[in-house]
Amino acid sequence: MAVLIVTAHPQSDSLTASIVDRLRDALPADAVRIADLHAEGFDPRFTEADRITYASGADFPTDVAAEQARIDEATDVVLVFPVYWWSFPALLKGWIDRVFVNGWAFDVDAEAGIRRNLGRLTLHMIPVAGDTEDVYERHGYRASFETQIAHGILDFCGMQRGETAFVFDSEGDAGLRDRSVTAAIEAVARAISAD
Repeated sequence: MAVLIVTAHPQSDSLTASIVDRLRDALPADAVRIADLHAEGFDPRFTEADRITYASGADFPTDVAAEQARIDEATDVVLVFPVYWWSFPALLKGWIDRVFVNGWAFDVDAEAGIRRNLGRLTLHMIPVAGDTEDVYERHGYRASFETQIAHGILDFCGMQRGETAFVFDSEGDAGLRDRSVTAAIEAVARAISAD
């Protein structure tokens, strides 16, 4: 087991950061690495160089190659992030845009089609949502999340779908929030241990 926890939040004292700390503590210490994209200053901008890399499937920028190397060392990746506008924060979305590209996450072959390269990897998520579970269900946000992220990214790259454990109503009642956080951490830790 080798777990890479990836997070993207501008505040080191946020609920998101505390979830990362608690999840790290729930897993074997020697198995966990943390990628705090904000603290590390990852640049999420998809530049002309990134577009050239995407088209060619080669010549990855140094920072992108470093991220790919971190992921290559993992069996499981856990994304822990606040939900912004029913999706990832821009920093995490930019990380995915730049890192999960042709030539590494998948290959485009004119004759054979798409080859999905990340089948050895299981991806789990702990999205931290401001709204309640009822709002997500009533408006179809959970289904949209599933389509956009699980199908559109994980399945496209061939990753195994791990546990997605929402923390709902993150700005509401502290007792309910703590129980939700505990349940999310336990669910993801259990899924990783079962791999």
